[in-house]
Amino acid sequence: MSREAYQMPNPSQANPGAGGSGSSSMGPGAQRSPFDADTNTVMQYICGDCGAKCPLRRNELIRCRECGCRVLYKERTKRMVQFEAR
Repeated sequence: MSREAYQMPNPSQANPGAGGSGSSSMGPGAQRSPFDADTNTVMQYICGDCGAKCPLRRNELIRCRECGCRVLYKERTKRMVQFEAR
């Protein structure tokens, strides 16, 4: 396909489940993106200085509550992760 023949998709065509009416309310059958995080979701981080566990919500200040350090590491997942080596 040539560059001149390419047409940008409309938002209503790209996401047929969105409704296309312009409403931003999420109906019972609407699909949610994995990036639409709830504001109540709490993620656990580990302080890089003192090692304390720091629960953080979205848009919260990134700082350890114990020592004030701004270096936080995300906790490792509990799920088993397996890779196929060749």
